[in-house]
Amino acid sequence: MVHQKKRLVLCISLLMVSLIAPSPSQAIADHALAQNVIFLIPDGFSSSQATSYRWFKGKNTLFDSLLVGMHRTHSASSKVTDSAAAATAMATGSKTRNGMIGVNPQGHPLSTILEAARQQGKATGLVSTSTITHATPASFAAHIRSRQMEQEIAQQLIPKVDLLLGGGRQYFLPQSSGGKQSHRNLIQEAKNKGYQYIATRNQLIHSHHPRVLGLFANGPLSPELERSNTQEPSLSEMTTHAIQTLSPHKKGFFLMVEGSQIDFAGHVHDAAWSMHDIAAFEKAVQVAIHFAKKDGNTLVVIAGDHETGGMSVGGYNQYHSRIELLKKVTLTGKSLAKKLASPQTNAKQLTHTYTGLDLTTDEIKRIHRSSHPELTINDIISNHALIGWTTRVHTGGDVPVYAFGTGSHLFYGLHDNTDLPKLMAKAMNIPFPVAR
Repeated sequence: MVHQKKRLVLCISLLMVSLIAPSPSQAIADHALAQNVIFLIPDGFSSSQATSYRWFKGKNTLFDSLLVGMHRTHSASSKVTDSAAAATAMATGSKTRNGMIGVNPQGHPLSTILEAARQQGKATGLVSTSTITHATPASFAAHIRSRQMEQEIAQQLIPKVDLLLGGGRQYFLPQSSGGKQSHRNLIQEAKNKGYQYIATRNQLIHSHHPRVLGLFANGPLSPELERSNTQEPSLSEMTTHAIQTLSPHKKGFFLMVEGSQIDFAGHVHDAAWSMHDIAAFEKAVQVAIHFAKKDGNTLVVIAGDHETGGMSVGGYNQYHSRIELLKKVTLTGKSLAKKLASPQTNAKQLTHTYTGLDLTTDEIKRIHRSSHPELTINDIISNHALIGWTTRVHTGGDVPVYAFGTGSHLFYGLHDNTDLPKLMAKAMNIPFPVAR
């Protein structure tokens, strides 16, 4: 009888071990090295945006299946970070002060995960729906005390990064800045160094060059809501092209992709803009995951740099949400405000046409009296959808981390934003930080 009990305990123990232990294929994946890393950053995106987007979409999102942890976002100078300090932490593994790019609080350059990958012979790329010289992409390849110095940042990107896709054409051309005239034509310099320059979606689709400078707008790219009116590529198209361009490199690649305009929308409380740009970002993540599944040696990491706007699911003292109303909105508040600027405008009809909402007389009066009609329009639409906001800047809460592929197990749990590049380096088994 005792012998039978011992056998029963042994069988139960073996069964529990088999249930807990990873499968052989998973064990191999956990200990294999990632040849490629695709780091996707939805700027201004956190749990509230993720939940709101799930309700907006009407079903589970791709993000839901990839959630592995959270990360802390504070900077060296504040509990609430800006994008420059956040991206610097996510690129260098070190904290810095708000507004600084790729340098420590004393202004000394820090090595980045992109530079470490490049030092190992990997191809590198940066993609953004903002200017390619904006805080997030800049922090992976530039070193400068102020994020405002975008022309100086542009000078540092070439020839360090093999592929650059985004906006910001103006910063690569001669211009006057602070009373000083710059005669450098960085687009021509890039061509001289072997880059193909492209400026439209059609040119991107037909490009097969190994080094690409794609600048599709003078400033940031258009919001996803309005991109169809332009010749600009989508974020997923830029991501697809980046992977196709970088993946032939025998030693692998590092690619950072930023969905910048989730943050832009949060700053002005434009809930519809936010949801549509999250949808565009999800498509880019889908491209990366598809490649990683097919490739088998790729790590995909997704993490916002901070939350923007203090978005809430529900608001205005109601236990409810009507976020589905945002599906009928076809213009950003900024563009709608421009259409309402004419004194002959039929404001009620115009707002109904572009938002699907029947605004009250009082709401129309609020818009016309407002010194910032864009913000008033966005707040009225958010009120109808019961989306709450607490601020027009960033908030300091922890942000979700998502991961897939080789080395994704390293990202389980709560991390600091400075841990992310260190874990990527560990997954690739490359030295980091590297000496400058």
